[in-house]
Amino acid sequence: MTAPRHGGAAARWHGGAAAVATLTFDVDAETPILAQGRRYADHLMVMSHQSYGPDVGVPRILDMLDELGVPATFFIPGWVAEHRPGLAARIVDRGHEVAHHSYSHRSPVTMSAAEERTDFARALDVFAAQGIEIVGHRAAMWGASWQTPELIAEHGLLYDSSLMGDDRPYRIDSGSGPIVELPVHWSLDDWEQYAYLPEPHVGAVIESPVKVAEMWRVELDAMRRYRCLFNLCMHPFLTGRPSRLVALRGLVEDALQLGDVRFVRCRDLARDVNGDTTIQPRTITRPPATEDVYPD
Repeated sequence: MTAPRHGGAAARWHGGAAAVATLTFDVDAETPILAQGRRYADHLMVMSHQSYGPDVGVPRILDMLDELGVPATFFIPGWVAEHRPGLAARIVDRGHEVAHHSYSHRSPVTMSAAEERTDFARALDVFAAQGIEIVGHRAAMWGASWQTPELIAEHGLLYDSSLMGDDRPYRIDSGSGPIVELPVHWSLDDWEQYAYLPEPHVGAVIESPVKVAEMWRVELDAMRRYRCLFNLCMHPFLTGRPSRLVALRGLVEDALQLGDVRFVRCRDLARDVNGDTTIQPRTITRPPATEDVYPD
């Protein structure tokens, strides 16, 4: 399949590729479980299920990325980086990006504005203490609040990757300056395919990696037709399992063979988006959901 023609010079953000692919890994470890209640810290099986991600999955993923020669972005909660010193640095040393993924992995929409602000800054303090440069953000559970874009801009970050308003990168006028949005979608998230625990409930399905890889291949093929961003979100405690990582490897190998899919780190793509003068910042506004029409 050849790259589509859209007329005029190719926009800079995609560099002439039919589709741009960002491989992203949310290194959540224990945080999404603890966010549902610190009592789960007493549940050894559950904690071991989550620790598999940074302890086993991340090294295995890094080796695969080295072998394929493709870059990736790892979104890490500050709590995980703090309690596993050296983890973020090892990822950066392998040529990949580490990005902000909250401190506690509590969704912003479950917190007050003050709590979100404190949690956001606390994560940045952890990375600063470790000498890790942070330019991007992804909200825990993709649960961005209306305040989140403003916080990103206030702290001088370049991009967010939590929203679903497009399948191509766009820019948002946050009120404190423009930021780049690298949109996501549930169909490109391994959590919806593999997440399972008896308690707490995080999902109730374990799909075949063959089926998952096929679904992602179909999406990538369609995105090549429409020149989109293939922003794949994975979790090392899920995709780090052997058969799933083999399936991911096959998907990436196939995409590389196509010759028209460009793999980039999120930070590099965001810079390209900022350099694309055809992408003007959008103004996002809260819908008028009045109590008389939509009571709680």
